[in-house]
Amino acid sequence: MDTLETRELRYFLAVAEELHFGRAAERLGMAQPPLSRAIQQLERRLGVLLLRRNRRGVSLTGAGEVLLHEGRAALDAATAAARRTRRAGGADAAGGPDGPGGPRNRLVLAVKAAAAHELLQKLLDAYAAEPDAAEIEVLPGGMCEQEEMLRDGRADVALMHAPFDSLAGFDSEELMSEGQIAVLPAGHPLAARRALSLAEVGDIPGLPLARWPRHGVYAPGPGPEVHDQIQLAQLIALGRTATVLPESARSWLWADHATVPVLDAPPVVTHIAWPAHSRSLPLAALIRTAVHL
Repeated sequence: MDTLETRELRYFLAVAEELHFGRAAERLGMAQPPLSRAIQQLERRLGVLLLRRNRRGVSLTGAGEVLLHEGRAALDAATAAARRTRRAGGADAAGGPDGPGGPRNRLVLAVKAAAAHELLQKLLDAYAAEPDAAEIEVLPGGMCEQEEMLRDGRADVALMHAPFDSLAGFDSEELMSEGQIAVLPAGHPLAARRALSLAEVGDIPGLPLARWPRHGVYAPGPGPEVHDQIQLAQLIALGRTATVLPESARSWLWADHATVPVLDAPPVVTHIAWPAHSRSLPLAALIRTAVHL
């Protein structure tokens, strides 16, 4: 049988991500024996071994790796379908109905906090002037979170930034391109430079580059782990870190910061992206407005 139930996928993904039946059972709020039986039944039904079990723990087989990747996408798609259906029917993403006469046309636009602020404001103003424009809820997030918001249905459309965000599986239109700048503590010796290279910014003594999470995981390195814009701004002002950001980030920087162009950094291209299968008329109107800008 080729059909998979969402319950089975949730069980398998918990074990595959934890690589431990006990931790997976705790995460799922269930006992370990029925979880083990459910995974064994799934393996028998699919006719493949998904997990290797031995004294050292649990590991994924090749088939298990495939189901981990495909299962995440399938659960995201199911969750996204439920969330977008609720919004289309006048219920919010948390499941609470707006009630009779509540908003029927609402689009959630995911954006990176403070990125391309001027473009976003122009887009919102231009779209609001369109006849029958939908209500736009702006959903700010951190670095690389917009992709996940779009995939799991928290957002209907997103402003995403290549090369940082993956556009795989989405339709998109390019809106603008900009260079990048190094953001340093004001008064730092390098702040007087006319330009820097990526190599120079990445090797400043006592000023390691800040690290952002991608899909919840921080890359290794000596720099501090940051999770939001305010934290990053404060650490730079205190002389604890530096970063490289698109030029449009100048709009939210503090007087305690200095910026220097990074000439060999790749351009940051802002796209408006949406699910490839979408047939939403309000979304189509928003995209037309963005492209006309």
